[in-house]
Amino acid sequence: MPTRPYVIDRMISAKTIAARVEDLAREIQTAFAGTEKLIVVGLLRGSFIFIADLVRELDLPVEVDFLEASSYGDSTESSREVRILKDLRGEIAGRDVLVVEDIVDTGYTLDHVVRLLKTRNPRTLKTIALLDKPSRREIDIRADWIGFEIPDEFVVGYGIDFAQRNRNLPYIGKVRFTD
Repeated sequence: MPTRPYVIDRMISAKTIAARVEDLAREIQTAFAGTEKLIVVGLLRGSFIFIADLVRELDLPVEVDFLEASSYGDSTESSREVRILKDLRGEIAGRDVLVVEDIVDTGYTLDHVVRLLKTRNPRTLKTIALLDKPSRREIDIRADWIGFEIPDEFVVGYGIDFAQRNRNLPYIGKVRFTD
């Protein structure tokens, strides 16, 4: 539980997110046209709302799986040590794979996951992130699709949390500490 008092200032509305998810789904559909089945891998926990909305917009055969990786814990800063807490249930060898991330910050988590999944020999491996903070990047990695580029702010909502709170907000908000 957060020990510092804070407020949340809206950054990206639910309506704006929904419109962007529709656009991204159309781009992904074009990129994966003709696939036998797209394996959509959500990085838990922050991507769960994004992945649910995204796959509902895809007119492709999809299979959803999840991988849980962590480099934050309850902190607002990355530890830069990525741990896999839950691995995929299914095989991805020879399959088309789309990794769905909530936010790319330092890049450590996405880089670690991409390197791990490439060792499993997918046919294609693409990435999408709802949010991107390029000003914080420490690893040279960029998602193939990005919903929104944001400044270096700590954000919550639409699945993204602060110490397991605020995931249920329908918008993206900036956390502003009041002390």
